[in-house]
Amino acid sequence: MNKNKEITEKLKEAILEGIRKIKGKEITIIDLNTIQYTECGYFIICHGTSTTQVSSIAQSVEETVKLETKENAWHVEGYKNSIWVLLDYGEIVVHVFHEQARNFYNLEGLWSDAKIIKEDSEN
Repeated sequence: MNKNKEITEKLKEAILEGIRKIKGKEITIIDLNTIQYTECGYFIICHGTSTTQVSSIAQSVEETVKLETKENAWHVEGYKNSIWVLLDYGEIVVHVFHEQARNFYNLEGLWSDAKIIKEDSEN
């Protein structure tokens, strides 16, 4: 595995750990590497059942990634209303939705030509 893939894998695992700590629901990874002209390699999507949980999941991801990889998100938005918080880590973009917003925007459907991986979770 080359150095960049190792870094991406470490980042991905830290993101997933941060989501799991706050019991993010229906964790999904969309692998965009096989699609041309995408801005990143992966989307990681999950949802919470309240705006408090959405905000807490996003904060947990930021804290866990910083602790384990020393990386900060390049861009963050959505904390103000916590319906959809986006954390941009360059190669990986994390989408933390409120459940209704996730159903409405349906990113998995929009990117259905990509490889979609459903993570096991107890939720």
